[in-house]
Amino acid sequence: MKNLLREPLVHFLIVGAGLFAFSGYYGGVDVSDRRITLDEAQVARLADQWQQTWRRPPTPQELDGLIRDDIKEEVYFREAIRLGLDADDPIIRRRLRTKMEFLATAQVENAAPTDTELTRYYAANKAKYAGVPAYSFDQRYFGEDDDVARAAVAALNAGNSPSAKYLTLPAAMDSAEASEIAREFGDGFAENLRSLPVGKWSGPVQSGYGWHAVRVKAKVAPKAPVLADISQKIMNDWRVETRARREAAAYQALLDGYTIRIAKP
Repeated sequence: MKNLLREPLVHFLIVGAGLFAFSGYYGGVDVSDRRITLDEAQVARLADQWQQTWRRPPTPQELDGLIRDDIKEEVYFREAIRLGLDADDPIIRRRLRTKMEFLATAQVENAAPTDTELTRYYAANKAKYAGVPAYSFDQRYFGEDDDVARAAVAALNAGNSPSAKYLTLPAAMDSAEASEIAREFGDGFAENLRSLPVGKWSGPVQSGYGWHAVRVKAKVAPKAPVLADISQKIMNDWRVETRARREAAAYQALLDGYTIRIAKP
């Protein structure tokens, strides 16, 4: 908890939450006030928004229309609040939640990890970026009877050559990745190769066609790429993970200030 309270984002969120609840949501305006004032900055903002959309400044008539529409929105907004139309509205609740989550993660959007942070993150998640293993193997197909295939495995290891059935699939594959093997024999067959020993006949191993004796000749372990080659991907992943971690920490800091009671039916 001490570490959490030292997190600048948590301080920002706690302060921002109060400001948001009491002024941000109502635009910093007392909704009971019957005066509406648009200063030069607000009018300039309306003009800038128009120009960003239409790639030109508004004409005087168009600017007057923007001002009238902004006043109309403000009037309806205040009257809706006075009537309590915002209460228990799920759309408004979701919108406010989205804004609060934005407050919790906004500082991370353009943040970049230091070289030390990036290296540490990569070291902790290296398996995530590793390639896939590859296998070289022989296979013999013995039909849909697993007992027949099991006897054939024993015979092959004893140096005999039991008669295999014909199948329009490769009798051997070299340095094939699991996805390539799965396309030929099915996902289960490819997954089973992980646990088979190297250099002897094993099985029976089931494919989508039946049962096989399999001899794994070599397994090529996946290699993690060099950090410099995938630095942008790692940076993006770091940002996503950091955003989620900080949002969770900020939410927990706010949640700790509440007493929760749940009555289940």
